[in-house]
Formats: sequence, C-alpha cells, structure tokens
Amino acid sequence: MTAQAMNDPGNGAGPDRIKVKRPSTVRRMVVMLILVGIVLFLIFGFGAFRTIMIGKFLATLKNPPQTVATMVAAKTSFQPEMKATGSLIAEQGANLSAEVSGIVDTIRFRSGQDVKQGQVLLTLRPNNDKALLAQLQATAALDRTTYQRDLAQFHAQAVSMQTVDIDRTNLASAEAQVKSQLALMAEKHVRAPFSGRIGIRQVDLGQYLAAGTTIASLQELNPIDIDFYLPQSTLRTIRLGMPVKVTVNAFGGTGFPGKIIAIDSAVSTTTRMIQVRASLTNPHEELRPGMFARVAIDVGAPEELVTLPQTAIAYNPYGDTVFLAVPDKGSAADPVKPGAQAKSGKAQPSLHAQQVFVTLGQTRGDQVAITKGIAAGDQVVVAGQVKLRNGTPVTINNKTLPPNNPAPTVPNH
Repeated sequence: MTAQAMNDPGNGAGPDRIKVKRPSTVRRMVVMLILVGIVLFLIFGFGAFRTIMIGKFLATLKNPPQTVATMVAAKTSFQPEMKATGSLIAEQGANLSAEVSGIVDTIRFRSGQDVKQGQVLLTLRPNNDKALLAQLQATAALDRTTYQRDLAQFHAQAVSMQTVDIDRTNLASAEAQVKSQLALMAEKHVRAPFSGRIGIRQVDLGQYLAAGTTIASLQELNPIDIDFYLPQSTLRTIRLGMPVKVTVNAFGGTGFPGKIIAIDSAVSTTTRMIQVRASLTNPHEELRPGMFARVAIDVGAPEELVTLPQTAIAYNPYGDTVFLAVPDKGSAADPVKPGAQAKSGKAQPSLHAQQVFVTLGQTRGDQVAITKGIAAGDQVVVAGQVKLRNGTPVTINNKTLPPNNPAPTVPNH
C-alpha cells in the first residue's frame, strides 16, 4: 500500500481512523472499573455500617440485675479436726460352727434373734452316745467297787499293795473314759460363747454338718468398735482416750460419740499409716459391723476463722471462687441482713458482683472455713451465683438462705 493511500481519510486503515477507536475503549474500561468500585463499596461498606450500628446498639444495652441471696462474712470459733474413714467391727464377733461332724438334730434359734451366753443353739444327732456312756459308767462303777473291796482286804492283810494299785489305776482309767464320752457328747451341742445378736441361719434340720461349717454369725452390737488409719505424722497428736465422732451414710449427719481405745504398736511399712481403734456406745443397736464410717477427731485449740455455707463456693480446677456484692464507685451500700429484702423488690444499682479467689480450710457440717480471700464484713453471695459474672448488677433477697449449720442433724419423721 502506498503512502498516499495510507493518508487518505476515506480509507478505513488510515491513522485517523485508529485514533478514533482508542478513546472509546478507555472510556468503557473506566466506566466498568467505576461500577465495580461502587458495587464493592456497597457490599463492604454496608457490612461495616451494619457492624458499627450493631456495636452501638449493644453498647446501649446493660446487664439486667440478678436477684441473689447474700450473707455477711463473720469470724466464728472453728475447731480443727482430723478426718479419716474406717469400718465398724463388733467388739466380740464369731462365725459359729460345730467341733464334730454329724446330722443336725435340733435348731434352737431364729435368724436375727438376741441370744444369751451359754444358750444352746444347735444339737447334732446323738446316735449311740448315751448307750456308750452308760457302758462306760457301769465299768467305772465296777472298778470302784473292786477298788474299795481290795482296799479293805489290804487293811486286813488279805491282798497285796500291788493289787490295790492296779484297782486304783483301773478305776481312774474308767472314770477318764466316762469324762471323755461326756465331752464328746457336749461337743454335739453348739452354745453361744457370748451374748449378742445371731445372724441368718446357714443350716437346716437333717443336714449333714461337717466340722467347722458355719452355722450362723454372732455379733455383740453394744458397744461397737471402729478401725481406721491415720498418717504417721499424727502420732504426736493422737492419744488414748481422745473423743471421736463417727458418722455413717445410713443416718445422714447424725454423729455417734466415742473414744480411742487402742493405737497399733507399729506403722505399716507399705502405707506409712497407723491403725487406730475407737469404741462407741450403740444402745439402740443402729450401727452394724461392716459399715463404712467417717471419723472426726478434734485436735488443738479452736481458731477464729471466717466461715461460709458450702453452697457459696464455686469449685473449679483453676481455683475456688466466691462472688461478693460490692458497692459501685461513689456509692455506699449497707449489707443486707439475713431475712431482709430490697425495698419494693427493686434492683439495687449501687451493688454489683465481684468474683474473688479463696483458699479453703476444713469443713464442718454445712460450713467451710476460709483461710484467705475473704475478710470479716464482706457481703458474700451464697445463692444465685450461677447467673453472675464480674460487674453484674445484683439485687438482694435474703428471705431464703442455704443451710449454714455447723452440726446438722437428720430430722425425725
């Protein structure tokens, strides 16, 4: 193509025609970018606007006041004690059995019956025991007559001293055989070795009873003992005669008093614990051998410690905590006494919840001692703390408070 043709305005391939197309393409791209930018601005801008507005709305919301029960922390006399677990045992207990074998002939007790010492409980079939006894007694009687006659003849110098000695020996042997037979017959009578309560019968009439087979268990229930173990470090504290209090699950928090009657002479080389035995009075025979029991021993002098109901404590793996009802800044709120309530049931905006960590001591009944974290006079939340968090406004209603008895008892119904 010639240079003239290229410069010809009528020719579509000329330079002037190319210059006309370029501005049109750029404008389209600019418009497209502007539209995309507007769309993106609307999308992200609306999201940001919504987030800002939600934040402003939430900022206007306040924690609603929560109704809780509180108690003013106060120091009380707290008796330190050692605690242990053990098992009740009878002061006298045995599994009764016959010394010889035989057929059960009579049973003279009922299961669960109280029996007296020496009472016949069971007899075995005598078979020919009485006939054999009569034979031995007859032999002994003949030997006694022979001895007496020969002794008289000896004084008359009719027989020798040797004959008298033989007669005396025969008589002693016959009498010994009679006693042996009587002892054998007595072994077929099983008697109570001591007074107590017999257990459930394990044999029946006509049953063959091998020697040593258990007939029933006999336990003396009053008094009753308890065996428990304490660390070897307590040897400098415990002593004979110290009072103990025993509780069992069957009777709730009822305490049974007793005293230490024995301390083992050696410490276990396996556990480094020492066995201790205490004796309890059991006049109503409520406690039974084999029961699992808890033992509390008072040690040392009473201490003045802050105590709270155990319901006030939130037990956590990272530490035990309680909530305090504290006044807001610039306000002074008096603690609400037990049984009182906020006026007209309205919320108290001057109080809010504050969570604090505490160090716990020993427990007694419904109470737990606080050794660190709470001071006397602090207003502690004892009920309703599950719905609290730091800063939550609280209103107080102390009409109903959790139990706070250091020595609770189970009511009789």
